[in-house]
Amino acid sequence: MEVALIGASGNAGSRILAELAARGHYVTAIARDPSRIAPGDRVTALSADVYDSSTVIEALRGHHAIISSIHFTASDPDTLIAAVKASGVTRYLVVGGAASLELASGKRLIDSPDFPAEYLDEARAGIVFLDKLRGESDLDWTFLSPSAMFLPGERTGEFRLGDDQLLYNDQGSSISFEDYAIALADELEHPRHVRRRFTVGY
Repeated sequence: MEVALIGASGNAGSRILAELAARGHYVTAIARDPSRIAPGDRVTALSADVYDSSTVIEALRGHHAIISSIHFTASDPDTLIAAVKASGVTRYLVVGGAASLELASGKRLIDSPDFPAEYLDEARAGIVFLDKLRGESDLDWTFLSPSAMFLPGERTGEFRLGDDQLLYNDQGSSISFEDYAIALADELEHPRHVRRRFTVGY
């Protein structure tokens, strides 16, 4: 496929870029500073400002799918979603957050008393983004939430998928950027969660 990846130089984005390129996809890797994007035969680095609609729309046109991997506080959801729609590309995958996932109690992770205060702004912005996607009927969107701990690690290929509930194991709730990239690429190639959120964890 030809895929536009917004935020290709970030922690998750760089792993997604590597995973897609290794699978043979052609990736337009979009970042504010394209010099930070790892080069590759199937990678075209491109500079774009997500607040500049006309530039983003032009960068996204002509792809089979768009993946967004940027901090929610570093973009405007209305501007970005509108740009995706205006590009004419209907398949849209979003690197989501864990804050809106449900705990065993039925409460959301963000509503737990020990949710870190330093992540509240990003978490709230992610919830707003997901709510806006849920109101979209023109995009075949997917929002993939990581587990509570989303960190560099190994590419094991050993993980579980879930729906709206936070995934746990004996070590807690976590997923590596590398295994998250596998789950997202799998969904791109074999869509099973169109117009839905799902989650990945160990």
